[in-house]
Amino acid sequence: MMGLLSGLQGGANNVRKRVGGGSGDQDRAPEGSNPDDTSILDENEGSIVMSIISQLRIGMDLQRVAFPTFVLEPRSMLERITDFMSHPDLIFGQPEERFIRVLRYYLSGWHIKPKGVKKPYNPVLGEFFRCRYDYPNGTQAFYIAEQVSHHPPISAYFYISPANKVRIVGELRPKSKFLGNSVMTVMEGENRVLLMGKPEDGEYVISMPNMYARGILFGKMVLELGDMCAVKCEKTGMVCDVEFKTKGFFSGGYNGVSGRVKQGNTDIAEVSGLWSSSMEYKSLKTNDKRVLFDAAKENIVEKFVYPEEEQEPNESQRLWTKLTDAIHHKDMEAATDAKSAVENAQREAARKREETGTKHVPRFFEQNKAGQWVPKILGGNGIPSNPDAAVKFVEEWIWPKQTAAQPSSPSKAANKAPAPAPAPAPTSSAPAPTPAPAPAPTSAGSPGAISATSS
Repeated sequence: MMGLLSGLQGGANNVRKRVGGGSGDQDRAPEGSNPDDTSILDENEGSIVMSIISQLRIGMDLQRVAFPTFVLEPRSMLERITDFMSHPDLIFGQPEERFIRVLRYYLSGWHIKPKGVKKPYNPVLGEFFRCRYDYPNGTQAFYIAEQVSHHPPISAYFYISPANKVRIVGELRPKSKFLGNSVMTVMEGENRVLLMGKPEDGEYVISMPNMYARGILFGKMVLELGDMCAVKCEKTGMVCDVEFKTKGFFSGGYNGVSGRVKQGNTDIAEVSGLWSSSMEYKSLKTNDKRVLFDAAKENIVEKFVYPEEEQEPNESQRLWTKLTDAIHHKDMEAATDAKSAVENAQREAARKREETGTKHVPRFFEQNKAGQWVPKILGGNGIPSNPDAAVKFVEEWIWPKQTAAQPSSPSKAANKAPAPAPAPAPTSSAPAPTPAPAPAPTSAGSPGAISATSS
Protein backbone atom coordinates (compact mmCIF):
# COMPACT_ATOMS: atom_id res chain seq x y z
CA MET A 1 0.00 0.00 0.00
CA MET A 2 1.30 3.37 -0.89
CA GLY A 3 -0.22 4.88 2.21
CA LEU A 4 -0.35 8.49 1.08
CA LEU A 5 -1.23 9.83 4.45
CA SER A 6 -1.32 13.57 4.82
CA GLY A 7 -2.56 16.28 7.07
CA LEU A 8 -2.80 14.48 10.32
CA GLN A 9 -3.55 11.05 9.19
CA GLY A 10 -0.76 8.85 10.35
CA GLY A 11 -0.45 11.12 13.34
CA ALA A 12 -3.49 9.96 15.13
CA ASN A 13 -2.58 6.58 13.79
CA ASN A 14 -0.28 5.71 16.61
CA VAL A 15 -2.53 6.87 19.42
CA ARG A 16 -2.51 4.16 22.00
CA LYS A 17 -0.64 3.14 25.10
CA ARG A 18 0.96 -0.23 25.58
CA VAL A 19 -0.98 -2.33 28.08
CA GLY A 20 0.99 -4.42 30.49
CA GLY A 21 4.43 -5.79 29.64
CA GLY A 22 6.18 -6.21 26.32
CA SER A 23 4.59 -9.52 25.43
CA GLY A 24 1.31 -11.35 25.66
CA ASP A 25 -1.94 -11.32 23.76
CA GLN A 26 -2.49 -7.62 24.29
CA ASP A 27 0.59 -6.79 22.17
CA ARG A 28 -0.26 -9.05 19.26
CA ALA A 29 -1.61 -7.80 15.96
CA PRO A 30 -5.37 -8.16 15.47
CA GLU A 31 -6.37 -11.62 14.28
CA GLY A 32 -6.11 -11.89 10.50
CA SER A 33 -3.97 -8.79 10.09
CA ASN A 34 -0.32 -8.50 9.09
CA PRO A 35 1.89 -7.57 12.09
CA ASP A 36 3.71 -5.12 9.81
CA ASP A 37 0.45 -3.20 9.41
CA THR A 38 0.06 -2.55 13.15
CA SER A 39 1.78 -0.30 15.66
CA ILE A 40 2.18 -0.31 19.44
CA LEU A 41 3.43 2.72 21.35
CA ASP A 42 5.55 2.69 24.43
CA GLU A 43 4.15 4.45 27.51
CA ASN A 44 5.84 7.80 26.88
CA GLU A 45 4.76 7.97 23.24
CA GLY A 46 1.23 6.98 24.17
CA SER A 47 0.99 9.68 26.80
CA ILE A 48 2.11 12.38 24.36
CA VAL A 49 -0.40 11.43 21.68
CA MET A 50 -3.25 10.86 24.11
CA SER A 51 -2.84 14.44 25.32
CA ILE A 52 -3.31 15.59 21.72
CA ILE A 53 -6.26 13.30 21.06
CA SER A 54 -8.04 14.68 24.13
CA GLN A 55 -8.29 18.02 22.30
CA LEU A 56 -9.94 16.56 19.18
CA ARG A 57 -13.63 16.39 18.34
CA ILE A 58 -15.55 14.03 16.06
CA GLY A 59 -15.47 15.25 12.46
CA MET A 60 -12.65 17.73 13.11
CA ASP A 61 -10.44 18.55 10.09
CA LEU A 62 -6.94 17.46 11.06
CA GLN A 63 -4.92 19.30 8.42
CA ARG A 64 -3.56 21.89 10.87
CA VAL A 65 -3.00 19.51 13.79
CA ALA A 66 0.69 18.92 14.52
CA PHE A 67 1.64 15.41 15.59
CA PRO A 68 4.83 14.02 17.14
CA THR A 69 7.72 12.82 14.98
CA PHE A 70 7.66 9.18 16.12
CA VAL A 71 4.67 8.58 13.84
CA LEU A 72 6.60 9.67 10.75
CA GLU A 73 7.86 7.52 7.92
CA PRO A 74 11.30 8.94 6.99
CA ARG A 75 10.45 10.40 3.57
CA SER A 76 8.22 13.05 2.05
CA MET A 77 4.84 12.25 0.56
CA LEU A 78 6.19 13.55 -2.76
CA GLU A 79 8.64 10.65 -2.73
CA ARG A 80 6.04 8.24 -1.36
CA ILE A 81 3.98 8.70 -4.53
CA THR A 82 6.75 6.94 -6.46
CA ASP A 83 5.52 3.65 -4.98
CA PHE A 84 2.97 3.71 -7.79
CA MET A 85 5.80 3.84 -10.31
CA SER A 86 7.47 0.73 -8.88
CA HIS A 87 5.87 -1.62 -11.41
CA PRO A 88 5.24 0.56 -14.49
CA ASP A 89 6.59 -2.21 -16.73
CA LEU A 90 3.22 -3.90 -16.15
CA ILE A 91 1.74 -1.56 -18.78
CA PHE A 92 4.67 -1.67 -21.21
CA GLY A 93 4.57 -3.76 -24.40
CA GLN A 94 1.77 -4.68 -26.75
CA PRO A 95 -1.60 -3.03 -25.97
CA GLU A 96 -4.05 -5.83 -26.78
CA GLU A 97 -5.31 -5.75 -23.23
CA ARG A 98 -4.61 -2.15 -22.46
CA PHE A 99 -7.31 -1.66 -19.90
CA ILE A 100 -6.25 -4.76 -17.96
CA ARG A 101 -2.67 -3.52 -18.00
CA VAL A 102 -3.68 -0.13 -16.58
CA LEU A 103 -5.83 -1.84 -13.94
CA ARG A 104 -2.89 -4.07 -13.01
CA TYR A 105 -0.57 -1.07 -12.75
CA TYR A 106 -3.01 0.69 -10.42
CA LEU A 107 -3.58 -2.26 -8.09
CA SER A 108 0.16 -2.99 -7.90
CA GLY A 109 0.95 0.25 -6.06
CA TRP A 110 -0.63 -0.46 -2.71
CA HIS A 111 1.44 -3.34 -1.32
CA ILE A 112 4.54 -1.14 -0.74
CA LYS A 113 4.37 0.28 2.75
CA PRO A 114 6.48 0.99 5.83
CA LYS A 115 6.34 -1.33 8.81
CA GLY A 116 3.68 -0.31 11.30
CA VAL A 117 1.27 2.60 10.97
CA LYS A 118 3.28 5.53 9.69
CA LYS A 119 2.80 8.69 7.65
CA PRO A 120 5.23 10.42 5.29
CA TYR A 121 6.21 14.03 5.86
CA ASN A 122 3.67 16.66 4.83
CA PRO A 123 5.37 18.46 1.90
CA VAL A 124 5.86 22.20 2.25
CA LEU A 125 4.94 24.68 -0.46
CA GLY A 126 7.49 24.65 -3.27
CA GLU A 127 9.06 21.37 -2.18
CA PHE A 128 9.76 18.95 -5.02
CA PHE A 129 11.12 15.44 -5.60
CA ARG A 130 12.64 14.16 -8.85
CA CYS A 131 14.15 10.89 -9.90
CA ARG A 132 14.95 8.61 -12.84
CA TYR A 133 14.26 4.94 -13.51
CA ASP A 134 16.44 2.61 -15.61
CA TYR A 135 14.66 -0.50 -16.89
CA PRO A 136 16.15 -3.88 -17.81
CA ASN A 137 15.17 -3.36 -21.47
CA GLY A 138 17.52 -0.35 -21.68
CA THR A 139 14.77 2.30 -21.53
CA GLN A 140 14.32 5.07 -19.00
CA ALA A 141 11.57 6.97 -17.20
CA PHE A 142 11.45 10.24 -15.30
CA TYR A 143 9.38 11.46 -12.36
CA ILE A 144 8.84 14.89 -10.84
CA ALA A 145 6.45 15.86 -8.02
CA GLU A 146 5.87 19.29 -6.51
CA GLN A 147 3.79 20.70 -3.66
CA VAL A 148 1.80 23.31 -5.57
CA SER A 149 -0.52 24.38 -2.74
CA HIS A 150 -0.32 24.35 1.04
CA HIS A 151 -3.87 25.38 2.01
CA PRO A 152 -5.43 23.18 0.79
CA PRO A 153 -2.56 20.69 0.40
CA ILE A 154 -2.11 19.64 -3.24
CA SER A 155 0.71 17.47 -4.58
CA ALA A 156 1.09 17.36 -8.37
CA TYR A 157 3.19 14.72 -10.12
CA PHE A 158 4.34 13.67 -13.58
CA TYR A 159 5.87 10.41 -14.86
CA ILE A 160 6.97 9.66 -18.41
CA SER A 161 8.76 6.81 -20.19
CA PRO A 162 9.15 8.00 -23.81
CA ALA A 163 10.40 4.72 -25.31
CA ASN A 164 7.63 2.74 -23.60
CA LYS A 165 5.04 5.38 -24.54
CA VAL A 166 3.57 5.77 -21.05
CA ARG A 167 2.71 9.09 -19.44
CA ILE A 168 1.08 9.64 -16.04
CA VAL A 169 -0.11 12.99 -14.70
CA GLY A 170 -1.85 13.27 -11.37
CA GLU A 171 -2.56 15.19 -8.21
CA LEU A 172 -3.45 14.37 -4.62
CA ARG A 173 -5.71 16.48 -2.41
CA PRO A 174 -5.84 14.60 0.93
CA LYS A 175 -8.31 15.55 3.65
CA SER A 176 -8.16 13.94 7.09
CA LYS A 177 -10.85 13.69 9.76
CA PHE A 178 -10.99 12.38 13.31
CA LEU A 179 -13.75 9.77 13.70
CA GLY A 180 -13.38 8.73 17.34
CA ASN A 181 -11.45 5.47 17.41
CA SER A 182 -10.12 5.97 13.88
CA VAL A 183 -8.79 8.58 11.51
CA MET A 184 -9.98 8.77 7.90
CA THR A 185 -8.08 10.33 5.04
CA VAL A 186 -10.16 11.07 1.95
CA MET A 187 -7.82 10.81 -1.03
CA GLU A 188 -9.23 13.30 -3.51
CA GLY A 189 -7.50 13.76 -6.84
CA GLU A 190 -6.73 11.30 -9.61
CA ASN A 191 -4.16 9.57 -11.81
CA ARG A 192 -4.48 10.20 -15.54
CA VAL A 193 -2.67 7.56 -17.58
CA LEU A 194 -1.99 8.08 -21.28
CA LEU A 195 -0.66 5.28 -23.49
CA MET A 196 1.01 7.50 -26.06
CA GLY A 197 1.12 4.71 -28.64
CA LYS A 198 -2.70 4.58 -28.54
CA PRO A 199 -3.88 8.20 -28.43
CA GLU A 200 -7.32 7.09 -29.64
CA ASP A 201 -7.87 5.59 -26.16
CA GLY A 202 -7.66 8.99 -24.53
CA GLU A 203 -6.81 9.04 -20.84
CA TYR A 204 -7.40 6.31 -18.30
CA VAL A 205 -8.65 8.13 -15.18
CA ILE A 206 -8.04 6.50 -11.80
CA SER A 207 -9.42 7.56 -8.42
CA MET A 208 -8.11 6.57 -4.99
CA PRO A 209 -9.58 4.65 -2.04
CA ASN A 210 -9.86 6.25 1.38
CA MET A 211 -7.53 5.32 4.23
CA TYR A 212 -8.37 4.45 7.81
CA ALA A 213 -6.15 4.23 10.86
CA ARG A 214 -8.17 2.04 13.26
CA GLY A 215 -7.79 1.54 16.99
CA ILE A 216 -6.24 4.86 17.93
CA LEU A 217 -8.01 4.97 21.32
CA PHE A 218 -8.51 1.29 22.14
CA GLY A 219 -7.63 -2.02 20.52
CA LYS A 220 -4.64 -2.64 18.28
CA MET A 221 -3.81 -0.08 15.62
CA VAL A 222 -4.34 -1.19 12.01
CA LEU A 223 -4.10 0.70 8.74
CA GLU A 224 -6.80 -0.14 6.17
CA LEU A 225 -7.86 0.97 2.70
CA GLY A 226 -11.59 1.24 2.18
CA ASP A 227 -14.52 2.34 0.04
CA MET A 228 -15.03 2.54 -3.73
CA CYS A 229 -12.81 3.91 -6.45
CA ALA A 230 -12.66 3.42 -10.20
CA VAL A 231 -10.50 2.95 -13.28
CA LYS A 232 -12.22 4.47 -16.33
CA CYS A 233 -11.51 4.94 -20.02
CA GLU A 234 -14.21 7.18 -21.42
CA LYS A 235 -13.36 6.69 -25.08
CA THR A 236 -13.39 2.89 -24.98
CA GLY A 237 -16.33 2.75 -22.57
CA MET A 238 -14.46 0.48 -20.17
CA VAL A 239 -14.65 0.90 -16.41
CA CYS A 240 -13.78 -1.10 -13.32
CA ASP A 241 -15.42 -0.11 -10.05
CA VAL A 242 -13.02 -1.33 -7.38
CA GLU A 243 -14.01 -1.89 -3.75
CA PHE A 244 -11.31 -1.89 -1.10
CA LYS A 245 -12.89 -3.88 1.72
CA THR A 246 -12.43 -3.03 5.37
CA LYS A 247 -12.81 -5.69 8.04
CA GLY A 248 -16.21 -5.93 9.66
CA PHE A 249 -16.61 -5.95 13.43
CA PHE A 250 -17.61 -9.62 13.56
CA SER A 251 -16.56 -11.00 10.17
CA GLY A 252 -14.46 -10.42 7.10
CA GLY A 253 -10.72 -10.05 6.67
CA TYR A 254 -8.09 -7.43 6.04
CA ASN A 255 -6.82 -6.02 2.74
CA GLY A 256 -9.55 -7.49 0.53
CA VAL A 257 -10.28 -6.01 -2.90
CA SER A 258 -12.90 -6.82 -5.54
CA GLY A 259 -14.18 -5.26 -8.71
CA ARG A 260 -16.20 -5.77 -11.88
CA VAL A 261 -14.94 -4.74 -15.30
CA LYS A 262 -17.59 -3.42 -17.65
CA GLN A 263 -17.71 -2.50 -21.32
CA GLY A 264 -20.67 -0.18 -21.54
CA ASN A 265 -23.48 -1.96 -19.69
CA THR A 266 -21.95 -5.44 -20.02
CA ASP A 267 -19.98 -7.10 -17.24
CA ILE A 268 -16.95 -8.76 -18.81
CA ALA A 269 -14.68 -9.71 -15.91
CA GLU A 270 -14.18 -9.83 -12.13
CA VAL A 271 -11.19 -8.88 -10.03
CA SER A 272 -10.61 -10.30 -6.53
CA GLY A 273 -7.87 -10.94 -3.99
CA LEU A 274 -5.70 -9.05 -1.51
CA TRP A 275 -4.18 -5.71 -2.46
CA SER A 276 -1.31 -6.47 -0.08
CA SER A 277 -0.22 -9.65 -1.89
CA SER A 278 -1.99 -11.11 -4.94
CA MET A 279 -5.09 -10.64 -7.06
CA GLU A 280 -6.72 -12.56 -9.91
CA TYR A 281 -8.70 -11.64 -12.99
CA LYS A 282 -11.61 -13.82 -14.13
CA SER A 283 -13.22 -13.53 -17.56
CA LEU A 284 -17.01 -13.81 -17.29
CA LYS A 285 -17.20 -14.93 -20.92
CA THR A 286 -14.85 -17.92 -20.64
CA ASN A 287 -14.54 -18.33 -16.85
CA ASP A 288 -10.77 -18.40 -17.34
CA LYS A 289 -8.76 -17.12 -14.39
CA ARG A 290 -5.28 -15.65 -14.34
CA VAL A 291 -3.08 -13.88 -11.85
CA LEU A 292 -3.51 -10.14 -12.23
CA PHE A 293 -0.69 -9.26 -9.84
CA ASP A 294 1.47 -11.15 -7.35
CA ALA A 295 3.67 -8.91 -5.20
CA ALA A 296 5.94 -11.81 -4.25
CA LYS A 297 6.89 -12.40 -7.89
CA GLU A 298 7.32 -8.84 -9.10
CA ASN A 299 10.50 -6.81 -8.77
CA ILE A 300 10.31 -3.26 -7.49
CA VAL A 301 12.06 -0.95 -9.93
CA GLU A 302 14.82 1.09 -8.33
CA LYS A 303 14.81 4.86 -8.61
CA PHE A 304 17.88 7.07 -8.89
CA VAL A 305 18.37 10.52 -7.41
CA TYR A 306 21.34 12.87 -7.20
CA PRO A 307 23.36 12.93 -3.96
CA GLU A 308 21.97 15.39 -1.45
CA GLU A 309 24.91 17.79 -1.80
CA GLU A 310 23.93 18.23 -5.47
CA GLN A 311 20.23 18.69 -4.76
CA GLU A 312 18.54 22.06 -4.41
CA PRO A 313 17.60 23.32 -0.92
CA ASN A 314 13.87 22.64 -1.40
CA GLU A 315 14.35 19.17 -2.90
CA SER A 316 12.65 16.63 -0.62
CA GLN A 317 15.55 14.46 0.55
CA ARG A 318 17.81 17.43 1.23
CA LEU A 319 15.07 19.60 2.73
CA TRP A 320 14.18 16.93 5.31
CA THR A 321 17.66 15.42 5.72
CA LYS A 322 18.06 16.34 9.41
CA LEU A 323 14.62 14.96 10.25
CA THR A 324 15.30 11.76 8.33
CA ASP A 325 18.66 11.29 10.01
CA ALA A 326 17.17 11.88 13.47
CA ILE A 327 14.38 9.35 12.86
CA HIS A 328 16.86 6.71 11.72
CA HIS A 329 18.91 7.38 14.84
CA LYS A 330 15.74 7.23 16.98
CA ASP A 331 16.48 10.71 18.34
CA MET A 332 12.95 12.09 18.66
CA GLU A 333 14.06 15.36 20.28
CA ALA A 334 16.34 16.15 17.35
CA ALA A 335 13.59 15.02 14.96
CA THR A 336 11.12 17.43 16.51
CA ASP A 337 13.63 20.28 16.25
CA ALA A 338 14.40 19.45 12.60
CA LYS A 339 10.74 19.25 11.66
CA SER A 340 9.98 22.54 13.43
CA ALA A 341 12.88 24.28 11.65
CA VAL A 342 11.47 23.42 8.21
CA GLU A 343 7.92 24.36 9.18
CA ASN A 344 8.98 27.64 10.80
CA ALA A 345 10.95 28.58 7.68
CA GLN A 346 7.82 27.89 5.66
CA ARG A 347 5.74 30.17 7.90
CA GLU A 348 8.32 32.93 7.61
CA ALA A 349 8.33 32.65 3.81
CA ALA A 350 4.51 32.87 3.83
CA ARG A 351 4.66 35.95 6.05
CA LYS A 352 7.10 37.67 3.68
CA ARG A 353 4.92 36.88 0.66
CA GLU A 354 1.93 38.38 2.46
CA GLU A 355 3.88 41.52 3.39
CA THR A 356 5.12 42.07 -0.17
CA GLY A 357 1.87 41.05 -1.84
CA THR A 358 3.56 38.35 -3.87
CA LYS A 359 2.14 34.94 -4.76
CA HIS A 360 3.94 31.64 -4.89
CA VAL A 361 4.36 30.35 -8.46
CA PRO A 362 4.96 26.60 -8.81
CA ARG A 363 8.11 25.80 -10.72
CA PHE A 364 7.15 22.65 -12.62
CA PHE A 365 3.33 22.66 -12.77
CA GLU A 366 0.48 24.95 -13.78
CA GLN A 367 -3.29 24.71 -13.84
CA ASN A 368 -5.06 24.13 -17.14
CA LYS A 369 -8.49 25.49 -18.08
CA ALA A 370 -10.15 22.51 -16.38
CA GLY A 371 -8.39 23.36 -13.10
CA GLN A 372 -6.10 20.30 -13.29
CA TRP A 373 -2.45 20.62 -12.36
CA VAL A 374 -0.29 19.65 -15.36
CA PRO A 375 3.47 19.82 -16.01
CA LYS A 376 4.58 22.98 -17.77
CA ILE A 377 6.60 20.89 -20.19
CA LEU A 378 3.35 19.84 -21.92
CA GLY A 379 2.73 23.45 -22.97
CA GLY A 380 4.08 25.13 -26.09
CA ASN A 381 5.24 22.60 -28.67
CA GLY A 382 5.04 19.78 -26.14
CA ILE A 383 7.44 16.85 -25.84
CA PRO A 384 9.15 15.56 -29.03
CA SER A 385 7.65 12.38 -30.43
CA ASN A 386 11.06 10.82 -31.08
CA PRO A 387 11.89 8.79 -27.91
CA ASP A 388 15.59 9.74 -27.85
CA ALA A 389 14.82 13.42 -28.33
CA ALA A 390 12.08 13.19 -25.70
CA VAL A 391 14.48 11.71 -23.13
CA LYS A 392 16.91 14.57 -23.66
CA PHE A 393 14.12 17.14 -23.59
CA VAL A 394 12.60 15.84 -20.34
CA GLU A 395 15.98 15.45 -18.63
CA GLU A 396 16.92 19.05 -19.36
CA TRP A 397 13.56 20.27 -18.06
CA ILE A 398 13.68 18.30 -14.80
CA TRP A 399 17.42 18.88 -14.20
CA PRO A 400 18.12 22.21 -16.00
CA LYS A 401 21.62 22.53 -14.50
CA GLN A 402 22.52 18.86 -14.52
CA THR A 403 22.72 16.13 -17.12
CA ALA A 404 21.63 12.81 -15.67
CA ALA A 405 24.58 10.45 -15.95
CA GLN A 406 24.54 6.67 -15.96
CA PRO A 407 24.31 5.82 -12.25
CA SER A 408 26.81 3.64 -10.52
CA SER A 409 25.76 0.06 -9.84
CA PRO A 410 23.30 -0.08 -6.96
CA SER A 411 24.79 -1.29 -3.72
CA LYS A 412 23.56 -1.85 -0.18
CA ALA A 413 25.27 1.35 0.85
CA ALA A 414 23.54 3.29 -1.91
CA ASN A 415 20.17 2.11 -0.70
CA LYS A 416 20.55 3.44 2.82
CA ALA A 417 18.68 6.51 3.89
CA PRO A 418 20.52 9.63 2.73
CA ALA A 419 23.07 11.08 5.10
CA PRO A 420 22.98 14.75 6.11
CA ALA A 421 24.68 17.02 3.58
CA PRO A 422 26.03 20.58 3.86
CA ALA A 423 23.62 23.11 2.41
CA PRO A 424 25.00 25.44 -0.29
CA ALA A 425 23.62 28.91 -0.90
CA PRO A 426 19.95 28.86 -1.87
CA THR A 427 19.14 29.04 -5.56
CA SER A 428 16.31 30.89 -7.22
CA SER A 429 12.91 29.23 -7.10
CA ALA A 430 11.77 30.97 -10.28
CA PRO A 431 10.22 28.72 -12.91
CA ALA A 432 12.84 27.03 -15.06
CA PRO A 433 12.67 27.87 -18.79
CA THR A 434 11.35 25.14 -21.04
CA PRO A 435 14.18 23.96 -23.31
CA ALA A 436 13.84 23.71 -27.06
CA PRO A 437 13.53 20.20 -28.56
CA ALA A 438 16.89 18.49 -28.28
CA PRO A 439 18.65 15.98 -30.54
CA ALA A 440 19.26 12.39 -29.53
CA PRO A 441 21.29 12.33 -26.29
CA THR A 442 25.00 11.74 -26.08
CA SER A 443 26.90 10.19 -23.18
CA ALA A 444 27.43 13.47 -21.39
CA GLY A 445 28.88 13.41 -17.90
CA SER A 446 27.43 15.00 -14.78
CA PRO A 447 28.62 16.71 -11.61
CA GLY A 448 28.22 13.37 -9.87
CA ALA A 449 26.65 10.00 -10.34
CA ILE A 450 23.01 9.62 -9.46
CA SER A 451 22.61 7.47 -6.39
CA ALA A 452 20.29 4.50 -6.17
CA THR A 453 17.37 4.71 -3.79
CA SER A 454 15.08 1.88 -2.87
CA SER A 455 11.47 2.30 -3.91
